[in-house]
Amino acid sequence: MKREAALLLPTYDRYKVLLRKGKGVYVYDASGRKYLDFLSGIGVNALGYGHPAIAKVMARQSELLVHSSNLFFHEYQGELAERLTRLSGMDRAFFCNSGTEAWECALKLARAYARTRRNGSKPSWRVLAMDNSFHGRTFGSLATTGQAKYRDPFMPLMPGVEFVHYNDVDDLRKKFDSSVCAIGLEVVQGEGGIRLVDKQFLQTARTLANKYHALLIFDEIQSGLGRTGKMFAYQHYGISPDVVTIAKPLAAGLPLGAVLTKEAVSRSFHPGMHGTTFGGGPLACAVAIAFLQTLEREKLVEHAHKMGNYLREQLESLQERHKAITDVRVLGLMVGVELNSGELAKTVVKKMMERGVIINRTHENVLRFLPPYVIGKAHVDEVIEKLDLVLAEEEGQINTKAQGKARRSIAS
Repeated sequence: MKREAALLLPTYDRYKVLLRKGKGVYVYDASGRKYLDFLSGIGVNALGYGHPAIAKVMARQSELLVHSSNLFFHEYQGELAERLTRLSGMDRAFFCNSGTEAWECALKLARAYARTRRNGSKPSWRVLAMDNSFHGRTFGSLATTGQAKYRDPFMPLMPGVEFVHYNDVDDLRKKFDSSVCAIGLEVVQGEGGIRLVDKQFLQTARTLANKYHALLIFDEIQSGLGRTGKMFAYQHYGISPDVVTIAKPLAAGLPLGAVLTKEAVSRSFHPGMHGTTFGGGPLACAVAIAFLQTLEREKLVEHAHKMGNYLREQLESLQERHKAITDVRVLGLMVGVELNSGELAKTVVKKMMERGVIINRTHENVLRFLPPYVIGKAHVDEVIEKLDLVLAEEEGQINTKAQGKARRSIAS
């Protein structure tokens, strides 16, 4: 840990835990201590750790072919694209390495698609994005991320982006016109505190995009591929995008992202307009196919829905006992618990870690839970019991401090 602190760029404020292995829903540190992982590598390890189906295909494919470049065909891209397009209702796929790369590709698709539709009219190049959003850390993704703390250190960013108040239909209508080539949004804002889009807002976005021939782009990098209890979060709303981006759980821990889109949109790209060296390699794609097969075989999307409902019930019960919990937001196993203080949230995450449970804090005062899909009720009960104890302890300390402060104030 000292060597990493001395030699790596200081981009993360890491927990002082050196992880060595994982099994099921648990990870183990170098001393052998066990942690119940309700963050799963920020939504990546959806099958937990050491799943035999994933281990088997990794071992087999790593001996056959790890990388081949996209100048050649290999056995798995076609099958993976077929599965993903069938599940999403899209027609074509592009594979890359990560969520932010997928979002960059989606933005380029929108600009390219707008050019094909000009026919002498004024160019459409503006992009509407959402306040409080997060799409990644590359420049186009940052430009469409609606949080100043991520954007400001790197200004100026890509021009032509305007932010809409999330779920504000009037603001959306006011800012949408024929100069817009795309509107991009997260169906569930993950880093933004697990905030769900309203159906009316989503329907209005779909209607305006159709009216002005703009693309509706959904970022399902965190919410996609079963986490919310459906394969894609937009399927809860019955409203489809023109482009959808996915990544985190797709290759069960290996880097792999994808852009899925309609046939008409895909025709705006031609060879040379976009590409990737590593994206969609045979190892990652073979593992992704095994991941999707496992979801189906073990009915894990339905299980995520069921466990999400159980977790919601327990958290809402906890909310009745603790004033510090101001809101509980749940869609499947994408869960946010808002507290009345950022400092309290920071302390709770630390103390849950001390008790052997991994969660994290997002949007300053929101506890984020992104557990593996394979959790059971016993795991939920353990987390709730420990969270109950931590909150009770902290509320007691806060009361003690407040009483002490009041006593000192009276004495002075």
